[in-house]
Amino acid sequence: MAEAYVLVNCDLGAEDEIIAGLKQIEHVKEVHGTFGAYDIIAKVEAESADKLREAITWKIRKMDKIRSTLTLTVVEGQGE
Repeated sequence: MAEAYVLVNCDLGAEDEIIAGLKQIEHVKEVHGTFGAYDIIAKVEAESADKLREAITWKIRKMDKIRSTLTLTVVEGQGE
């Protein structure tokens, strides 16, 4: 199982809309609004690294009102 956390910067006031949209994406398992440098954090899981990359690149990053993302890929087996 491939996992990543995606940090999202979005247009001002678009947080609720983006959170609702992210929750509709199959591989997105958790979504939370945040305070700080980023507006939203999403936990993404997929069967493979390729499926994970596809979900992030073609579904999450292409959403309207998302300005930028930072992806933190989880190291398998570390911290378990």
